[in-house]
Amino acid sequence: MRLRGGAQVFRSGGMSKVSETDLYAPVKGWLEARGFEVKSEVGAVDVMACREGDEPVLIEMKVGFSLTLLQQAVARQSVTDAVYVAVPRWKGRTGYKAFKGNVGLCRRLGVGVLSVRLEDGFVEVHADPGPFQPRKSKRRKERLLSAFERLEGDPNIGGSRGARVTAYRQDAVRCAAFLAEHGASRGAVVAKGAGVAKATQMMRDNHYGWFEKVGTGVYMLSEAGVAALAE
Repeated sequence: MRLRGGAQVFRSGGMSKVSETDLYAPVKGWLEARGFEVKSEVGAVDVMACREGDEPVLIEMKVGFSLTLLQQAVARQSVTDAVYVAVPRWKGRTGYKAFKGNVGLCRRLGVGVLSVRLEDGFVEVHADPGPFQPRKSKRRKERLLSAFERLEGDPNIGGSRGARVTAYRQDAVRCAAFLAEHGASRGAVVAKGAGVAKATQMMRDNHYGWFEKVGTGVYMLSEAGVAALAE
C-alpha cells in the first residue's frame, strides 16, 4: 500500500520533552485526510487505520529508531502488509545520516517509514511497505574479492578497532623491503622484484610517506619508510 500524497501540516502545541503521544495527532490527521478512520491503542497496536477496500494500516510510534520499534513493526506484519513506523523528524546532518540508514533497513524489512516534524506537525512518507530486492553492486563485489585475494594470510583480528593491515599496506611493505635491500630503484624493477604490479603508482602516490622520488621513475626509502620497516 502506498500512502504518498501532497504535503500536509497538522499543527500541535509547543512541547519541551518529546513523547510518543506527541506524534499521534499529526499522524491521525494525516491518515484522516486520506479517508481513513483512525483509532489508537487497538490491542497492542499504537495506531490502526481502516478504509473501505484497503488492508488495515498499522503504525508503531517511537521517539526514535530502536530495535524494539523494528521488532514491533515486523510482528505486526502477521496481521497486514501495510505496516509503518513513525518517528520525529531528524535534526542536523548527523541525524539525517542515521535516519537515512534506518529507512534503508526498514525497506529491507518491508516496513514503511513516516517522519513527523514536531514544530508544525508536518508528516512525510520516506518509504512504503512492500517487498525489497537489494541491488547488487558488481563493482563492490569485485573490489572485495580482489582485496581478499591480495591479502596475505589473516593478519587482523575480527571486530578489533584501530589500524588494520590491508592488502595495500602489505604491498607497500613489500616495496619498502625491496628498496631497503637494493637501494634506489626504478618502479618497474621494484614491481618485478617485490611482486607488486602497481609498485610505481604506489610509490608515486606515497600514501604512507615511505618513499622518495630521486629521479624519473626512480624511488628510494624515506626516513619514515626506514622507521616503518623497523617497527
